[in-house]
Amino acid sequence: MDKFRRVVQRFFMLAIFLVTAFAATGCDDMAVDEPKPDRVVKPATFTDVYKSTDTWLVYWYVCGTDLESSAGAASADIQELLNVKLPENVKFLIQTGGAEQWQNNVVSSNAVERYIYTSNGLERLATLADADMGQANTLADFIRYGKENYTADHKVFVFWDHGGGSAVGVCLDERTGNFLSLNDLRNAFTSVYEPSTDNPPFELIGFDACLMATYDTISSLDGITRYVTASEEVEPGIGWNYTGWVGALAANPAMGGGGLGQAICNTYFDACEQYDLADTATLSVIDLGKLPQLRNAYESFGLEALRAARNNPRNFFAHFGRGAVQSENYGGNTRQTGYTNMVDIVDLARTNKELLPNTADKLINAVENAVVYKSAGGYRSRGGGISGFYSYSGDEESLVKYLNLDAAPIPQKILYYYLIYGEIPADILPLLDDDSLVTPVPTTPPPQRQELFDIAQLNDFTVQLDKDNNAFVQLSSEQMDLLSSVHCQLMYMDLDNDLILYLGSDADVKADWNAGTFTDNFRGVWPMLDGHPVYVEITEENDGYNLYSIPIKLNGVECNLQVAYVYADEKYYILGARKGLDSHGMSNRELIKLKAGDEVTTIHYAMTISGDDADFTPVEVDTFTISDATKISDEELGDGKYGYAFEFVTPTDDSALSNFILFTIENGQITTNVDIQN
Repeated sequence: MDKFRRVVQRFFMLAIFLVTAFAATGCDDMAVDEPKPDRVVKPATFTDVYKSTDTWLVYWYVCGTDLESSAGAASADIQELLNVKLPENVKFLIQTGGAEQWQNNVVSSNAVERYIYTSNGLERLATLADADMGQANTLADFIRYGKENYTADHKVFVFWDHGGGSAVGVCLDERTGNFLSLNDLRNAFTSVYEPSTDNPPFELIGFDACLMATYDTISSLDGITRYVTASEEVEPGIGWNYTGWVGALAANPAMGGGGLGQAICNTYFDACEQYDLADTATLSVIDLGKLPQLRNAYESFGLEALRAARNNPRNFFAHFGRGAVQSENYGGNTRQTGYTNMVDIVDLARTNKELLPNTADKLINAVENAVVYKSAGGYRSRGGGISGFYSYSGDEESLVKYLNLDAAPIPQKILYYYLIYGEIPADILPLLDDDSLVTPVPTTPPPQRQELFDIAQLNDFTVQLDKDNNAFVQLSSEQMDLLSSVHCQLMYMDLDNDLILYLGSDADVKADWNAGTFTDNFRGVWPMLDGHPVYVEITEENDGYNLYSIPIKLNGVECNLQVAYVYADEKYYILGARKGLDSHGMSNRELIKLKAGDEVTTIHYAMTISGDDADFTPVEVDTFTISDATKISDEELGDGKYGYAFEFVTPTDDSALSNFILFTIENGQITTNVDIQN
């Protein structure tokens, strides 16, 4: 029986809406064919800058959340710390909370607790009235307690939990649903310490959390710390290696913040490689002494972009958006996984050099100077180490959160306000020719949103056949000004059973952006997991590889399989499985590695051809067991009829579909018909 006819039959037997909650955790050994891309390290040598007798106090804000209640991840990291014998001049001050249930017999699940770990061991200092770890006053109380009760030559602060990037923040309290915004971080620290760029109170502030190596994070901590260590990308569940980096500090208290950040990076990546989790990992060490130059460069980049957008916004944002689509971005940024709206600002500048020639190199150089050390996996090799906000989603809610950030640069705020709302505030227009913008921007939507991109005009756009019988669309320059990307969408058409099975989207289109010509590259193959058809969605497209997300159930748990396709190898590699963003915009840290014996259920999307379906229905189809030789590969689709459409996507993530093409495969031969009705 044809593979897709089998899928159709199972659709009618298994028309089940997917409502299962994600619960799987852990990092099992990979049993499938996996790449070993080279780890990218920015070389640096840090000399000791202090005395070996100097004292250190490390604040550790451990908001356990579901990482602890479901998997005991915080308990595991606390045990890693306890594996280190500290010298008398290094102390750890710990605050725990934020989890429904702690997976050890020491930490209370019903209270916020404080501990001190010294050369004498671990001691509970206080069991406090329960408090919300996602509130600024709880953070401020902890900072104040440390200042009033302990002295040290050098102080470090580490946040432990989920992170969501600039517009979201860090430290989600599982019990309340609250989290710390970047404004909260700034307000908490400055309520206790006076900021000083010459003598900041902290040597290093680190984020053992996802997506927090952002420009807005480090700008929020200006005058608070000398260095920041954080990840641009989602961290794997194992997080930092506390035995490794705390052991390095214990062995050499003379190191400075740069050297400590390097130790955090190196031990983190050593652990990631041990568990086969390094392919997409990132970690940066950022020198806030270089923030003035970075701020000037980033704001100049935003101002040049805003000026370029002023006279022809559609043309500018279309080109700028194409650069953003090709740039390294983090956390998924797709309709299935959710949007973090975080992009590497070096890669964004690099892909838009022709568009912004006066400031792109300046920004690249400023990031290069500010990021004094970094490590990155082979699928995250293009990033410079600092991310920034870009509105991939076109979502107003995310934009408003960004507009409300005190530390976010004003030119970028206005730029994305213009993109989403279609106008520049009238009081800002006269200022655009000044060297800098020093005016507040609106933080609420305008009375009426003006759409810059009328994508509806491309609905049912005419598809033609060229002399070689390839389907193509020809767009005018005005139509091209609506688009940041063009994808193909493929569907299996079962006319006998009155069913359309949606197979997904890809960037496998022959694109001539200069001519506005886009031609199909349909070859009668599609990605399959051990011979089972899968739904795929492209999450990142660039010169060397594409990244894809495939919805599945893994051992009964709904998640997304992360897959890379490497052009040079002409091969797919399975990286692992991860859930999408939660309702708060927080990323899930658990990248689950497939192993032999795992049960996988493929998830597809279907609707009837003749019915009144408003949208595609998710449905579980094939269930099978992973083997030692499990792989994803392009395989022949088999005989049948396949609907194909070009998808036109705007910079605000709205889209339209061309007229459908009907590909008929019979005995391996493909015929193309563009004269069909949608």
